Amino acid sequence: MQPRHDPEIDTFIERVVDFGSHYDIAKMETLYSADQSILFVSGEGHVRRVPRKAMLAEFAARRAGGDAPPSTEPRVLHIEQQGEHATALLYRRMSPIAPAALYELRLRKEKHGWQVEGETVLAFPRAEDAADFLPSRKPSN
Repeated sequence: MQPRHDPEIDTFIERVVDFGSHYDIAKMETLYSADQSILFVSGEGHVRRVPRKAMLAEFAARRAGGDAPPSTEPRVLHIEQQGEHATALLYRRMSPIAPAALYELRLRKEKHGWQVEGETVLAFPRAEDAADFLPSRKPSN
């Protein structure tokens, strides 16, 4: 069965994870659009926006500080493409002691290939909470 999305997206996601996990700033800069930002959603529903420059500075500081690289093993849950835009959902656990997170990558195809134009990161939902988003229907008589 053929994928319903550009197979280059799969390769692109592998590069995003690999370059970020090794704090390779020069290569990371080639993958993120100039207007990229990350939204971190807390358990209380607060959203913190981190612009591209601050995100890259954090990765550079971790590299300079000798931090161990995070896990390079994401699990791609879903990729959906609409023309020159795509959304990818990834399950990530950055270390054995870090909590799992759901990463939503918003991608845009540029002349030179795919770019991350935005990300949203939130705690991975508990399976027992993963029900329908609507309340149950009232029984009909």
